[in-house]
Amino acid sequence: MQTTFTPEQLKEPAIQRSNEILRTCVHCGFCTATCPTYQVLGDELDSPRGRIYLIKDMLENGRPADEKTVKHIDRCLSCLACMTTCPSGVHYMHLVDHAREYIEQTYKRPFTDRALRWVLARILPYPMRFRLALFGAKIGRPFAGLMPDARLRAMLEMAPKTIPPVSRNDDPQVFPAQGERRMRVALMTGCAQRALNTDINDATIRLLTRLGCDVVIAEGQGCCGALTHHMGKTTESHATAAKNIRAWHREMEGEGLDAVVINTSGCGTTVKDYGHMFRNEALADEALAVSAIAKDVSEVLIQLLPDAEAFSATNPARDGIAGTDAPRTPGSAPPPVGTGPIRVAYHAACSLQHGQQIKTYPKDLLKRAGFEVVEPVDSHLCCGSAGTYNLMQPEISKQLKDRKVQTLEARSPDVIAAGNIGCMMQIGSGTTVPIVHTVELLDWATGGPKPSALSDDQS
Repeated sequence: MQTTFTPEQLKEPAIQRSNEILRTCVHCGFCTATCPTYQVLGDELDSPRGRIYLIKDMLENGRPADEKTVKHIDRCLSCLACMTTCPSGVHYMHLVDHAREYIEQTYKRPFTDRALRWVLARILPYPMRFRLALFGAKIGRPFAGLMPDARLRAMLEMAPKTIPPVSRNDDPQVFPAQGERRMRVALMTGCAQRALNTDINDATIRLLTRLGCDVVIAEGQGCCGALTHHMGKTTESHATAAKNIRAWHREMEGEGLDAVVINTSGCGTTVKDYGHMFRNEALADEALAVSAIAKDVSEVLIQLLPDAEAFSATNPARDGIAGTDAPRTPGSAPPPVGTGPIRVAYHAACSLQHGQQIKTYPKDLLKRAGFEVVEPVDSHLCCGSAGTYNLMQPEISKQLKDRKVQTLEARSPDVIAAGNIGCMMQIGSGTTVPIVHTVELLDWATGGPKPSALSDDQS
């Protein structure tokens, strides 16, 4: 794609990077085939190619963002399926991130939009604030139908049936390895996950220590910055990200770290991009060092559990809580113990399969553990969660959720597994099939407790 940025414009690093990305696009349109919003809306401007045209026009002319451009950029999920599909290697993620920052700087949104985005940015990245908000939403949920704004209804409906108590495992400390130490890793405990589902970090800590890892919960870490980053609020996102960089870099310089382990793939995509985010800032070297050792939990586990023999020969996955031969319907009671392996429908989070290009590790690990792994059709398409997308674009999000749930339930699973809390909440709100994090199943298969989501429904 030919661009016409002036030499003066190209002195700005963000423009320079966007120019590089735009010039790699050849208008082929392969991205439209895998873009969820284009599939749902059928509008060229709601495809990556269409958004690229809008961004190019806006940036080249140096004009403030207009309502049309904002509408179509806001509708982008940042699922990054287009990056997986693109034969030219267009780095759409960096381009749309720049566009969102530019929109935030040049466009004045309607008051309700500004207020909602302000609330989300001030609550979701802070676990205790978010926990209090969830209690409030739980009280208000019966009145959700009275809310005139679909976004407010979505926020009330987001509250889970039960809000878990605070886990003290998320406090700064070190969990020593069981037996000989094989690795020393920092675990990112996250923000929203700490309020919505404390079982995930607890299971991750048990699993990693059982496999010979010292697990460090670093002092000073917090939100990865993804939520505000995708809103274009660069100052806020960099402030929270900088805390993580300093916290983990202190550990790297101290006793050392083999990895920063992340069990929420949406966070992982952002942390792995810290080197780019901070490339022109004082923390550039530290950010690059941290992003270089950032790993999804599946990347670490694939090293620690290299084959099926690493799992117990009589683990629950092989003994089975459900048979594969008996007829099943979603949410129905499973057949008796011992009639076959547990059937797991694996949902590939976009941030994992597209953002980090990790496609097989979680499935390989579940299979090695003895689970029967099945996948839905169109597994490359987003479930509609996408950070705060399900709150800010609830109508489109619901269509994507309904389609994802339908394709998952069509595989008649005993349980659904995913590697991202946002996907778990989104899909779980639309199905009676239990949904758990992949690490919860792997923890169970190596001697840990049965996931609580299964304990309520299965024997």
